[in-house]
Amino acid sequence: MVCVLGSVALSGMDTFKVFVEVDISQAMPSFDIVGLPDAAVKESKDRVRSAIKNCGFKFPLGKITVNLAPADIKKSGPVYDLPILLGILASSGQIPAESLDGYMFLGEISLSGQIKSVNGILPMVIAARSFGYKNVVVPLENANEASVTDTLNVYGVSDVRELLSFLNNETVLKPVKYIPSAENDFASMPDFADVKGQQEAKRAMEIAAAGGHNILLIGSPGSGKSMLAKRLPSILPDMTFEESIECTKIYSVSGLLSSESPLITQRPFRAPHYTVSAAGLTGGGTSPKPGEISLAHNGVLFLDELPEFSRNAKEVLRQPLEDGCVTISRVNSKTTYPSSFMLVAAMNPCPCGYFGHPTRKCICSDSLVSKYLSRISGPLLDRIDLHIEVMPVDFDALSSSAKEESSESIRKRVNEVRRIQHERYKDTDISCNARLTAATLSEFCPMTDKARLMLKTAFEKMGLSARAYDRILKVSRTIADMDKSDIITTDHIGEAIQYRSLDRKYWNTSSY
Repeated sequence: MVCVLGSVALSGMDTFKVFVEVDISQAMPSFDIVGLPDAAVKESKDRVRSAIKNCGFKFPLGKITVNLAPADIKKSGPVYDLPILLGILASSGQIPAESLDGYMFLGEISLSGQIKSVNGILPMVIAARSFGYKNVVVPLENANEASVTDTLNVYGVSDVRELLSFLNNETVLKPVKYIPSAENDFASMPDFADVKGQQEAKRAMEIAAAGGHNILLIGSPGSGKSMLAKRLPSILPDMTFEESIECTKIYSVSGLLSSESPLITQRPFRAPHYTVSAAGLTGGGTSPKPGEISLAHNGVLFLDELPEFSRNAKEVLRQPLEDGCVTISRVNSKTTYPSSFMLVAAMNPCPCGYFGHPTRKCICSDSLVSKYLSRISGPLLDRIDLHIEVMPVDFDALSSSAKEESSESIRKRVNEVRRIQHERYKDTDISCNARLTAATLSEFCPMTDKARLMLKTAFEKMGLSARAYDRILKVSRTIADMDKSDIITTDHIGEAIQYRSLDRKYWNTSSY
């Protein structure tokens, strides 16, 4: 008797329908799994055999063949343990095969019959819905995560005995319902109210948050670069449900979700150490997993001490910054992960940190400063929209008892600006001003004649690249939105150009 159950194969963020076919025939006892299984799938034989015996069932004697169809897609992970076990019990007549109809089963099996959690449960459950399933059985630890999709019945079970009792109508299991967290996601975040002074830098951070722009902070040690960057998530716009699902799927595949917080509702903030490798940023492995730039999707990737990162690590950022995705190629497959993130980088102006400091003398030679700054390539610098000089805060500002503006009030303005952008781009796939394409700039970035003349003059005198021209327009569009202006004026262009001038001061070059 052949028993067929439905399951899912996961390749990066892509899902494929898999049929777990189990056949038991009279022949010399053997247990084979075919259909391009990896080592974890092949080891299911030992887990399933022990689980069947320890749950009080008889492991059938004969030739057991398990086929994971289609056979040309590689299957990985222990997620097929549960359907294989149920297929063997049904094929051997120990449970009625019809009790399995209409269900998709996902889960790893322990030797004692416990059903253990697996990674990537959310994209698999979403796939089950698209495959036409109405009921999905998942490990109890994964139930909250799977219940985020409320269009199908999700049952969480802890062991095989409990599951079989439910399938035989001996006990009742209620579908798990997702309950949104009542906690304030912003309550535990560092607040901009803690930052004394730095009004120019705060203004730039608000522009970056409002338009989704990349930003580089340059300043001496202790000037507040990291302090500002770590507070950026507190003023980012609220996540939409679709953005939450996208982020949650990535973290689910990575195994970084907790059962207490099954849905990511707070924009990610990733801050890898400068010793991270290029593969650590982009992702990799035999079965490629997401890297830091994908884990920062819809959020912030913060690179502190940017020059200290290896050149390979810095240069791999260039393509994801442009395309919003990263592709990991292997001999037999390609895996693509989304990586639409805001890059926030911080750096000192020289090795000692005091080049250009108003009161402290830099001890670095000109050649040493030049060598240090040359670690940041022109193409990477050109992809950063705003270049901000963070000056030291004076004593009067630090000791002042005056209250600074809170993140909550800044975030309200940012949300309003993003609402304007969502309305403008509602019929496109553009999410914010930073995602404008060269083909849409002329349509969405109208300028006054004086503003166009100012931009032309700056382009010619500063020797700007075509990419820098585009990014100045995008930043100008955000500044105009903050002023609730449909037309970009000279004030908006002038401020945007100001944020592209530091590369001329520090790198002392005319173009990139």
